[in-house]
Amino acid sequence: MAERRWQISGEYMESCNCEYLCPCIYTNPQGEATEEHCTALMAFRIDQGQCGDVDLAGQIFALVIRSGRVMADGGWVFANVVDEGADEDQRTALAAIVAGEAGGIPGMIRDNLVSDFRGVQYKPIEFVKDGLKRAVNIPDVLSYEIEGVASRNGSGEPFYLDNTAHPANSRLALARSKHTRINGFGLDLDMVGQGNNGHFAPFSWSA
Repeated sequence: MAERRWQISGEYMESCNCEYLCPCIYTNPQGEATEEHCTALMAFRIDQGQCGDVDLAGQIFALVIRSGRVMADGGWVFANVVDEGADEDQRTALAAIVAGEAGGIPGMIRDNLVSDFRGVQYKPIEFVKDGLKRAVNIPDVLSYEIEGVASRNGSGEPFYLDNTAHPANSRLALARSKHTRINGFGLDLDMVGQGNNGHFAPFSWSA
């Protein structure tokens, strides 16, 4: 699998338990999270994608990360969810990609930052994009809802943070969460109405 070339691109969204704005983004990520641990939930919808001769367009996956106070120190818990609607070939390809076994950005994360990999699950994933609003729901695992922080310039666009080292994109829309929940992979978090941190952006990965 590691020798098969792959490319995926589409839309990403994230919520973490840090207060808005998450210090990890603008400290590369050397600054301390606002809580004892940083729990980050990321979902990715593939609009165009290929792994060898396997078409990955239309598939969705999620990454679950829990780091210590400083993300760059590593020691992460890391887990993945692939949409159960994927067929057998798509599951095989995506599981290897998102778990970091096929190189690329997930491989960099797995090789350099992860100490506790908790595997890949196959679950239905709901991915909603509606204007500045984004939402993800994976039954019995996680859910979150975020909304972009709109600029007052009247453009309808959110604020952006540019030139970041974030693995999804160097330019991130700023968002705040209405709720962020996980009850899976041995993690438990339930935040409602706290306006914690969120982001969204296009993404493009390959190896």
